[in-house]
Amino acid sequence: MIYSVDQNIGKLADRLRELGLDENTIIIFTSDNGGLSTSEGSPTCNYPLRAGKGWLYEGGIRVPLIIKYPGKTRAGTERKTPVSSVDYFSTIVELTGLENTSFKTDGVSIMPLIKKDGMKQRPLFWHYPHYSNQGVEPGSAVRLGKYKLIDNFEKGRQELYDLEKDISETKDLSALYPEKTRELFKLLEDWRTRTNARMMEPNPKWNGLPPTPAYR
Repeated sequence: MIYSVDQNIGKLADRLRELGLDENTIIIFTSDNGGLSTSEGSPTCNYPLRAGKGWLYEGGIRVPLIIKYPGKTRAGTERKTPVSSVDYFSTIVELTGLENTSFKTDGVSIMPLIKKDGMKQRPLFWHYPHYSNQGVEPGSAVRLGKYKLIDNFEKGRQELYDLEKDISETKDLSALYPEKTRELFKLLEDWRTRTNARMMEPNPKWNGLPPTPAYR
């Protein structure tokens, strides 16, 4: 798969050069979330990231992002600041110079990162209030800086991870850093209230056994 992607992006880049459009074209390479981490016969592996598609661990939400912007980006340059796919639209609006910028969006332009000026640290949010065939546990998550908090709805507890030291999310730090856990949980609760995020409710048909979910 990696070989095929590499070859075909190369074909696209070659064609742009042939047409004389390469210096006037911005290429953004990213992907869907995942891959799958359950045993469905899919040849995917997210190592060293934990879990996969649908999960709130890094294996389910972290994706690649490569931007080629002629005259602005330099090959081999790396940015550590996390961004979200909802930022792409605002970024494209700014870098193309569109005059109508009154769109209401959930993201922000990441042009400051592209221009090397840096960006102010901000919280990123994820919300997945339902079950799926991937065995996903419903919940929400927030990341601010190096810390990420996951709120597991069914278990009624929070998990805290230091993504700089533990990208595989193997060490839950919520008991060790209760103040940081409360801080991020408050951010998450405020965001869910502000966005009127849909929450789960107890399932009156639950009989205590799978596959009937306890929440719906």
